[in-house]
Amino acid sequence: MIKHFINFDDLSLKELQGIIDQAISLKKEHKSGQINDTLKNKTLAMIFDKSSTRTRVSFEAGMTQLGGQSLFLSEKDIQLGRGEPITDSAIVISSMVDAVMLRLSSHEDIIEFSKHSSKPVINALSDESHPCQILADLMTYQEMNGSIKNKKIAWIGDGCNVCQTYMQAAGIFDFELSIATPKGYEPSELFIENYKKNINFYSDPLMACENADIIVTDVWTSMGQESEKKQRELAFTGFQVDQNMMNQAKKDAIFMHCLPAYREKEVSSEVIDGNQSVVWSEAENRLHVQKSLLLYLIEN
Repeated sequence: MIKHFINFDDLSLKELQGIIDQAISLKKEHKSGQINDTLKNKTLAMIFDKSSTRTRVSFEAGMTQLGGQSLFLSEKDIQLGRGEPITDSAIVISSMVDAVMLRLSSHEDIIEFSKHSSKPVINALSDESHPCQILADLMTYQEMNGSIKNKKIAWIGDGCNVCQTYMQAAGIFDFELSIATPKGYEPSELFIENYKKNINFYSDPLMACENADIIVTDVWTSMGQESEKKQRELAFTGFQVDQNMMNQAKKDAIFMHCLPAYREKEVSSEVIDGNQSVVWSEAENRLHVQKSLLLYLIEN
């Protein structure tokens, strides 16, 4: 049976933990100069309808490091959902490659593609979720501090796709998730209804950060929301992660951000460039955790 990774909870705790553990081993292996060509002669199709730095580089470099190759396909290169139905594209593309990674605006389009794909499909970001990012975040914490179980994560800012994926992860990995968003910018009602375990909501970001082990944020205005920029900046007043907010957390708390970041907007320069920030390790770990994910999905 083909396994896909479209929503974070598509895989079990055992599977997700195994991917993270292997990612840490793969990182050590790579740093030591060992060659791993397990995916020799394998091909990954990478389909994008939005530009991306970390997603493209991490998947493309990851396949290369594992001995395989990747195909970058932008909306200019293929007719996904325009001249050709997604169903047809999925059947054809998956017949020629070993896995398909999609970074699309529409989560439903990724689901539709997976229904007709004969190979594993990976959601590299949609309007609803960002499961690869949360895998990298959990890997980063485990690498530094061990198990995330019973720890507290504070999410500050927009109840976006990254926040919603944290909601899926909280119940699986058994950590506490405190979410602080301005009114009107909460996660979707569907996620609030379906994912309740270990999750608390706050209107005051300082309260959400109390005794947190990790404080996480994301941009206030995502791609496609540029027309709302001024309105959003006004709504998110008081939600910048600054040193005062970090001081509410535990002394050894760390700061995460999936990047790109806008200093003095959602995070102060003092925090993102300070000693508690792990954003560069977090970004690099996209490479290693996605290598592990590719191995799991293609080899099983």
